[in-house]
Amino acid sequence: MADFISDLDFYQLDELLSPEDRMTRAAVRQFVQREVTPHVEKHFADSTFPLELIPRLAEFGVFGANLKGYGCAGMNNVAYGLIMQELEAADSGLRSFASVQSALAMYAIYAWGSEEQKNRYLPLMAQGKLIGCFGLTEPDHGSDPGGMETRARKDGHGWILNGMKRWITNGSIADLAVVWAKIDQGITGFIVEKGAPGFSTRDIHGKFSMRASITSELFFDDVRLDAGAQLPAARGLKAPLACLTQARYGIAWGAIGAARTCYQCALDYTRARKQFSRPLAGYQLVQNKLVNMLTEITKAQLICLRLGQMKDAGTMRPEHVSLAKRNNVQMALDIARTARDMLGANGIVNEYPVIRHMLNLETVNTYEGAYDVHTLILGRDITGIGAFD
Repeated sequence: MADFISDLDFYQLDELLSPEDRMTRAAVRQFVQREVTPHVEKHFADSTFPLELIPRLAEFGVFGANLKGYGCAGMNNVAYGLIMQELEAADSGLRSFASVQSALAMYAIYAWGSEEQKNRYLPLMAQGKLIGCFGLTEPDHGSDPGGMETRARKDGHGWILNGMKRWITNGSIADLAVVWAKIDQGITGFIVEKGAPGFSTRDIHGKFSMRASITSELFFDDVRLDAGAQLPAARGLKAPLACLTQARYGIAWGAIGAARTCYQCALDYTRARKQFSRPLAGYQLVQNKLVNMLTEITKAQLICLRLGQMKDAGTMRPEHVSLAKRNNVQMALDIARTARDMLGANGIVNEYPVIRHMLNLETVNTYEGAYDVHTLILGRDITGIGAFD
């Protein structure tokens, strides 16, 4: 059997990657396999995030990898996507941590912040010495962020912030939160540092998904902010939505990593396990499932490679990202569910990674725009008619 099949490069896409892209992927993959995979099941079981990995990830330039200047690695977007793929091959929680740090918190400051804010925060965030979170979603406002109830009002030369955010990755471990709030002129962003009077967090417990990830609520009770806390270029809902586009791009790549892990586990398991007269992989129904998995992963790889090229060329639109996020995450979830079935009873135990990925992907399919929301975004794009307000 050809070696590229075991590496899930059926269409030999490696030939289209630069040597630097391949080196970046290989370094992150080796790190993940050596330092993350052996311990991730315990973190999932204990509902803990491996904080000790943060400085190691920073050494690889993971944080803000595709941002230029301010101590960031300045990689191209294909290389950044490959990093997200390798992180999620271990666990969606690890990729989510890096996505929030990079594509949400750091990108918000990079795109909408002042030079003073960029110089103050971004180099330390790139080094993993400052952790960020992104406060947009609220208890009653998920798919409709424009309905947010968090408010900031002018008070002298500063602001008073009140409100609540929910489902915030990295919330309680973050040194700063990029928080979106309504003001008289619309929506804008603020940098709220940990320890600010009136700012508190509370972790969300009882999750059956994304357990190796910190998910929190943020509370703002008359939090006083000076004028320099506002992101000066953030005007309107387009600012946080632009950040979400960056994060969705990484998610589209990351989902391939989760799907790859589930496929490889199912392939290895069905080759090794014998039932009746032959290995499970020798039966037609099992081969049909494996072929469908390989086909869908290959299609997702092609989507992401082209998307990355378009992003680097400056021709990518948010709707392109919606298609990739919608397709690739649903693909990964379908593959995880199929792999769980193929492993039989063993599919529900943590000796194998499949059930963990399956549970995680239920969340990945929801956050950063649920499948149906992206369907409506694409429907509006191709028809010119909005099916939602």
